Amino acid sequence: MTHISAEQGESAKSAQTQQKAQAPNGNEEPHSRLEHFPNAFFAMVMGLAGFTLAGERLEKSLGMDHGLSLILLYFTGVVFAILLAVYLLKAIRYPAAIAWEWHHPVRMCFFPAASIGLILMGTAFGPFSTQLSFGFWAVGSALHLFGTLAVLSTWIGHRNFELMHLNPAWFIPVVGNIIIPIAGSRLGFHELSWFFFSAGLLFWLVLLTLVFNRLIFHNPLPERLLPTLMILIAPPAIGFISYVSMTGSVDAFGRILYNVGIFFFLIILLQVPKLSRIPFAMSWWAYSFPMAALTISTLLYGAELQSAFHKSAGIVMFAILVVVIVGLLIRTMVGIAKNQICQPE
Repeated sequence: MTHISAEQGESAKSAQTQQKAQAPNGNEEPHSRLEHFPNAFFAMVMGLAGFTLAGERLEKSLGMDHGLSLILLYFTGVVFAILLAVYLLKAIRYPAAIAWEWHHPVRMCFFPAASIGLILMGTAFGPFSTQLSFGFWAVGSALHLFGTLAVLSTWIGHRNFELMHLNPAWFIPVVGNIIIPIAGSRLGFHELSWFFFSAGLLFWLVLLTLVFNRLIFHNPLPERLLPTLMILIAPPAIGFISYVSMTGSVDAFGRILYNVGIFFFLIILLQVPKLSRIPFAMSWWAYSFPMAALTISTLLYGAELQSAFHKSAGIVMFAILVVVIVGLLIRTMVGIAKNQICQPE
């Protein structure tokens, strides 16, 4: 019986490391940073694309043109292209490392972050080019559906996962489907949008129950994974945006989705003292996209209900988002320069 655990993942990684060539002096050859380039880097694309969409929504709320958001969109595209090129090079040179990530109970959930990045970029292209918007959205949606089915097949297949492996990052592969209707409904794919929305909403409720069971009744999350608690905000916030995109109005269910997102935000605020003491890791990028989603949903809520309070709150949230994104970019560059990233686990 195949049993995948954190210890087995480490054993597999150690075996892989032991296969490296020896240096002439008999010492083990230093590890390649490319080999340990994590797929969690694609969470950067989600955060930057979410930031771009938040900028577009703010510009619309203030009656501005989309000049700044277009710059942000180009920057996101450049970052995505660089990350994708590096990861493809890793796949060519170190295919065993890719296989190890796929068999890792946490790392495997970050593969669909790349397809979500495409979907978000397709959504962000909406005000500028229908063709590019459709192209990025269609490719991203198809890849994400494939990724969702692949991960689900793994979850219910021959592997045995333990409760200790469960964390909010598990939302990414399946609940990520709830993002697709934002652009899909605008592009005219109404039934397809409801299909993805339904799947994402269902698995949000299922995984939310499992995650809270793990958080309340079992050992706390490892320190490196604590930032993923922020992901709890994203499904209801994005679900609200998608729901309004498909229905064209804010009804009772829309209000529930939005306010659940706000409630989770308040829960996370109570965790800030603990989160602020965590050493930097790529999991910090989990702060970015959920904050962007909540900013967009608040600005949208204010616009739909003509609420001056929510419009003002959305502007404040955008200011916080700017600080978060800039801080993450700086900290990531410092981490790369100091060789704190792309290290063996």
